[in-house]
Amino acid sequence: MRHLFMLKLVGTTVLTTLFFVAYFQLLRHPAYPVATMPLTPLDALVAFRPEAIFPYLSLWIYIGIGPGMQRDFRSLASCGSWMVAMCAAGLAIFHFWPTAVPPTAFDASGFFGFQLLQGIDAAGNACPSMHVAAAMFTVVRIERVLRGIGAPRALRAVNLIWFVAIAWSTLATRQHVVLDVAGGAMLGIVFALPSLHWKPRAHRISSNSGPTRKEKPS
Repeated sequence: MRHLFMLKLVGTTVLTTLFFVAYFQLLRHPAYPVATMPLTPLDALVAFRPEAIFPYLSLWIYIGIGPGMQRDFRSLASCGSWMVAMCAAGLAIFHFWPTAVPPTAFDASGFFGFQLLQGIDAAGNACPSMHVAAAMFTVVRIERVLRGIGAPRALRAVNLIWFVAIAWSTLATRQHVVLDVAGGAMLGIVFALPSLHWKPRAHRISSNSGPTRKEKPS
């Protein structure tokens, strides 16, 4: 994780900041009428749980692990490029199809952290859930690294459980509905899987790469 540490740290911070600038611009100034996402019978199966705010907020730690575990520059560039493309696709959807979650029947602002959460991450930009999309992208990238180094199954299970906890928390905090989660999972998969197979080409400079001179016949 220490390899290319500063590049990973600065790159993740800058890209996250730029994403949120665009995200909040679209949230506060939607270009088109905002559609309310419908509830499904599955939404009723997930109860509101105030403690779900902790796995919800843990995404900001989780998404840093994915780039941090990339072992070389090519893998890091691939991870970053596809993540940027995924975020751009999500923002494009929010621009052309702004959505919001339906209002809840109760006020959750009295629970720890919810007043701040609802003030910052309002009910808009609902579908697809970028929270779930980012978590899905990250779980796939981390799984590839863990499998490649022969990590114990328990560690790989922790990675999967963390993803599931984040996805569940988006419903249990009432920040999203099931359709948002499904959309976010699909968006994450669409970009995560190609990212495993495409990497920038490595340009190698050979010591004999310069032009060769033809010897004049004696």
